[in-house]
This record gives sequence, structure tokens and C-alpha cells, in this order.
Amino acid sequence: MGAPSFLLSEEHEEFRAALRRFAEKEIAPHAAEIDEREAYPKASMDAFRDSGFVRALYPPEHGGDAGDLLTTALVVEELARACGSTALTALVTRTGVAALLAHGADELKQRVLPPVVAGEHQASYCLSEPNAGSDAASMTTRAVRDGDQWVLNGRKAWITSAGVSHVYTVFAKTDPAAGHRGISAFIVEGDRPGVSVGKLEHKMGLRGSPTGEVVLEDVTVPADNLVGDKGRGFHYALESLDASRPVVAAQALGLAQGALDVAGAYVLERRQFDQRVADFQGVQFMLADMATQLEAARLLVYAACARIDTRAPAITKGSAMAKLFATDTAMRVTTDAVQLLGGAGTTREFPVERMMRDAKITQIYEGTNQIQRVVIARKLLDESAAGT
Repeated sequence: MGAPSFLLSEEHEEFRAALRRFAEKEIAPHAAEIDEREAYPKASMDAFRDSGFVRALYPPEHGGDAGDLLTTALVVEELARACGSTALTALVTRTGVAALLAHGADELKQRVLPPVVAGEHQASYCLSEPNAGSDAASMTTRAVRDGDQWVLNGRKAWITSAGVSHVYTVFAKTDPAAGHRGISAFIVEGDRPGVSVGKLEHKMGLRGSPTGEVVLEDVTVPADNLVGDKGRGFHYALESLDASRPVVAAQALGLAQGALDVAGAYVLERRQFDQRVADFQGVQFMLADMATQLEAARLLVYAACARIDTRAPAITKGSAMAKLFATDTAMRVTTDAVQLLGGAGTTREFPVERMMRDAKITQIYEGTNQIQRVVIARKLLDESAAGT
């Protein structure tokens, strides 16, 4: 039997090594300042664009170099090892055009995608609302057909890259009486009249990634800006989440790996009681547990990505498991990294406290980990009922 498809090929390993060199040189030096100033990571994103690595997130038929989810996860993991905010900016743009890539008309793709694939434009995914988070189907944003255009009104909340993105994929109700079957997806360009940014959040982590409200007031878009079929938006949203959850999990892997690397180097240098801190068995046990949990999470994430890339069964359950386990692991590992550095770990002289703050949100966004447990349990019970 051949090796499982989620094990990295030699080509993938070479790609990872090149990404790591790039991230350590071009991304990591900006990470602390981005966090401190709550500043959009422009220098990092410009470097990412100029490096060409951005094209690995998109399929060749649209000008990209890869586009498979495993490669996307590798990109996000290595960026997050250096800077969680930069990784989030990259991954949310890929998520922001996921429905368009999968279901959009060719003309719409040709109009929107080239600058996104080139790294010149950012994109956002606009699903949540102030009163519709985990319960996305209760959204109130409306889209009403008016001749050869749609008119959108509503307020989207917790939107990553709000005010930065050039393109928003907005989910809105086109038939409120039809429940989730009355939701459609639209491409809304950020410079259209009536599009504005409301409240911007001041967050504990991922502070370099703007998060805020996107307000739509009588925004008109051409009828051609409808993504796919009318009434299929909720299905597209869930499909996008299936693919984005393992990528958020990869972001968590990167944060955890970065923290583990810093902790390992620190305990080798730090001396107490006339010996290296690394020589204490208690410390070694902590490191062993951190590394084992991280590797288990990594395999689960890569397996979920491979499952999606090959259209294998049980995609939703595998994605939810990857997101749940990797993000919980990241929180444990980054917290233990702070502990291993002692008082120094709580200061901004070292990046582990930032990584711990960044890791926390990965347990919440893209579906809270409580929601992931609901998803996993439902799928498991469905399988049991079906006798599979």
C-alpha cells in the first residue's frame, strides 16, 4: 500500500522550507510592531505578494500555482509561525472568494479574481451579523431584485479585513420566508456607494488584522454579481466553512509551533540551580507533551485537507475535528510556552504571550469549538443511525 495522501511529499517539504525561510526573513520582523500598533500588516502582505507565494493559494486555471487545500494549509501554517495576523489576512482572502471559485460565473471570476490571485486585492467573507453568529440562518441582511441589479441593505459583524478588502462576498436573504433556503451570495466591491465600515473592534489577539462591521445601505450591484444560484447561498457558506476550518486549524498549528520553538530555545539557554532549565525532567515532560499534541493535531489537519482535496466522504466531520483539536491544542501549547519562560513569558520581549493571545481566537471564530462538537456529534449519530 502507498503512503496516505495526507503525508507530505518531498515537493511539499521543499515548499515548506522555502516558505519558512521567507517568513522568518520578511514576516517575523514586523510581527511585534503589528501587534503593538494594531496595524494592518501592509509590509508583510506586500512581501507576500512580491514573493509569489500568494499564488499557491489559488488554482492554475485562475492564474495560481496550486490551490489545493493542503498547500493552502502549509502557507497559512508557516505564516502563522511568524505572525498570526498576516496568516489571517492571507487565509481570509482565500475564504472570501471560495464561493466565487466554486460556483461563480466565468465572467464574474474573470472580473474579480485576477488582482486577488496576484495579491493586489484582499477579500472578506461576510456571513455573521450582530444577532446572527453561530445561528447564521437568522441573518436579516436583505437583497432585493430591482430590474437588472440587486439592492442590498444590512449590517455584517466580525468581518475580518473590514475596510481593507476590495471585495466582499456578502450573504443576504433574497426570500426571507424560505429560511436558510432563501439566502443568496453576492460579490460586493468595497468602493460601491453605500458600503461603509462601522465599529472596528479592539481585540486581545490578532491585533494586526482589522475586524469590524461592514454596513450596506442601498448598495446596488449588477445582477451578474450573484454568485451561483439564487437561494443556494447558505449551502455555499457551509461549503466554504468546511474548507476554511482546516485552514484556521493550520493557523493554530503555526502559532503553536512558533511558541514551542521559542520555548525550546529558551530552556536550553536559561540556567537555574547550576544547570540548564532544559535538563529538568518536569520541563522535558512538558515539552514532550506539547510536541506530541502538536504532531497529532498536524496529522488531523493534513488528513482533513486531503479529504477535501480528494472529495472523500465525511468532509464536514473531519473538518470540524481538525478545527476543534488543533485550536484547543494551540491554546494548551502556547499557554505552556508562556509557563516555560516564566516571568519573561508574560512580557513582550518574547513572542509567546502574543502567540497565546492570538491562539485564543482560533477557538472561537469560524465556528466556536462548542459548535464543532455539535457538528461532530450530529454527524457521528447520523452515521450510527445509518449503520455505517
